Amino acid sequence: MRKPLLTALALFPLAAAAQQTMLTPEKLWQLGRLGEMQVSPDQKTVAFTVTRYSLNDNKGSADIYLVPVAGGSVKQLTNTPAVSENTLNWRPDGKLTFLSGEGGSDQLYVINADGSGKQQLSQFPEEGLSNLKYAPKGNFILYTQDVKTGKEVKDWYADLPKADARIIDDLNYRHWNVWDDYKVAHVFFQPVGADGKPTGYGKDAMAGEKFDAPLPPLAGSEQLAFSPDGYTLAYTSRKLTGKAEAESTNSDIYLYSIREGKTENLSLGLEGYDVEPVFSPDGTKVAWLSMATPGFEADRNGIVVYDFKTKKREDITKGSEQSAANVRWSADGKTIYFASVIQGTDQIFSVPSKGGKIKQLTQGAQNYNSFELVGKDQAVANKTTISSPADLVRIDLKTGKETTLTSINKDELAGLKMGKVENRRVTTTDGKQMQVYVIYPPDFDPSKKYPTLLYCQGGPQSPITQSFSYRWNFQLMAANGYIIVAPNRRGLPGFGTEWNNSISGDWGGQPIRDYLSAIDEVSKEPFVDKDRRGCVGASYGGFSVYYLAGHHQGRFKTFIAHAGLFNLTSWYPSTEEMFFAKHDIGAAPWEMPQHKSYTEFNPQQFVGKWDTPILVIHGGKDFRVPEGQGMEAFGSAQLRGIPSRFLYFPNEGHWIQKPQNAVLWNRVFFEWLGRTLKPETQAAK
Repeated sequence: MRKPLLTALALFPLAAAAQQTMLTPEKLWQLGRLGEMQVSPDQKTVAFTVTRYSLNDNKGSADIYLVPVAGGSVKQLTNTPAVSENTLNWRPDGKLTFLSGEGGSDQLYVINADGSGKQQLSQFPEEGLSNLKYAPKGNFILYTQDVKTGKEVKDWYADLPKADARIIDDLNYRHWNVWDDYKVAHVFFQPVGADGKPTGYGKDAMAGEKFDAPLPPLAGSEQLAFSPDGYTLAYTSRKLTGKAEAESTNSDIYLYSIREGKTENLSLGLEGYDVEPVFSPDGTKVAWLSMATPGFEADRNGIVVYDFKTKKREDITKGSEQSAANVRWSADGKTIYFASVIQGTDQIFSVPSKGGKIKQLTQGAQNYNSFELVGKDQAVANKTTISSPADLVRIDLKTGKETTLTSINKDELAGLKMGKVENRRVTTTDGKQMQVYVIYPPDFDPSKKYPTLLYCQGGPQSPITQSFSYRWNFQLMAANGYIIVAPNRRGLPGFGTEWNNSISGDWGGQPIRDYLSAIDEVSKEPFVDKDRRGCVGASYGGFSVYYLAGHHQGRFKTFIAHAGLFNLTSWYPSTEEMFFAKHDIGAAPWEMPQHKSYTEFNPQQFVGKWDTPILVIHGGKDFRVPEGQGMEAFGSAQLRGIPSRFLYFPNEGHWIQKPQNAVLWNRVFFEWLGRTLKPETQAAK
């Protein structure tokens, strides 16, 4: 199992950029996407990666750059078009290490901060490794590597080497978009010599175990940590298998002593997700993110602190409405900083490490997606807005003042027109105030009427914030002449625990009414063309589209559903994380009396009321919402005589990630909207 790169796209300009005035799908794939960042030990330099994609080659590669924390010129450190550098680590001696596959397999390299002295340090096995980290003192490294713990077909039947099949006897045999039936990822550690090279052989800290660390398939090095002295490592694992693993979120924080070879479970008795351990600077404590509710993957993340001296642990954010991420200790260990979603943005907060009042340190219409502390009261952060891709900024945490460090896409964005982003409040059917983003086309003229799209968010508990999406990009939709209505409906984080939790078991209830409240309120504006409204969304948003197709009462003239749940009865036993299905749907379909999710909220039951054109999109490797859901929806529309199209990606999962597939997705998306909402401007294809 290899960790997906945290990186994304292009860096510096193309000559034709100034001639382009509107955002296009192709332009999205020319933009530089900021990836990893690491602050140097002396806190003077930030190393970061940016990936550039080639549409022709249908792939991308990441290079390393440096920028002073104080501000100044950006310096490109590597230039390897065919491969990607990733997994950045500053060593105590001020040299930068990284993983690269330039020799044919992932190996560890080191380079001086001036770009000189590049050297390969490792000879790891060809199957590669991931999630490599240096101990703070540079005396050890840790990494993860696959270990075979089960049998594949060729092990059972050696005389059938060309048999293309899997023999499966238990659950969690696949996850998101990868098969997970006979290999697991283990945490290894290895000493580092005086020359900075790994010495001897890696030792498996989980030898003989059939469990993964970190949690597959999406988690990475944030779930692994070294103690300050390097002799203890902490890792995240869910030490369950089969049906028990599929039905549980009970991951734990494990402490492994390199000296003693012993493992201790620090979160024993905490039954929800426990992830992302971070040691205090003096090594006397460790903090991690903890969800209290078993089986609820979108519960509030509290910050638990464990004291090695007292052997006690405490949720220092207990009682707070904020859900934490990206935990960081202050240098003196007295304060913990974290990021959290609030009111459609992502901000930085602080709390005393012994518990106490939580303070919001930043404000404004932006996301600080991740950050690293520098000095006493400053941070370097990855910042986005709905209208701008990620850049690095420095933040004064006392004043909230922000200083730009990078302008990765300055030239690409210089010639582009972006639409206005409006932050509105809409009253819901139960009298609550709902935050809604409305994005207008560039050169918006309020005297004209515009086709308008209701955007239905997935998750179902993934907030709509100031992120710059490369899949559902609001500014790209607006550039094609549409007003976008994007409500933070019931179930989306950042508006309190009750708002977040209330969607569970009520998928077709208040969240759907929230959607209709948003589109109805914005449709009161004279510039919204009520005869040209569409509804689009993915995952739970796709469920929403399918459900609204049978309940919209003539509001919409077109629908687009990507990776949507169409038939909850068939979806429940075919998805992979059974804990999610059990908690959010409320019950299995065979439990009697049937839960209202199957009797009132199942979109498949209302196909008889469908009367509107629909585009269905699905990936063949989507194991979260298996492809049959899209096929059932499209087949139902076709058999009912509903104008419909099925866009199928056999080698994509829940998201469309390959460059040419992503461009194709957008072309078909906008062609369908043009056919159904703007037929005067585009002939059907």
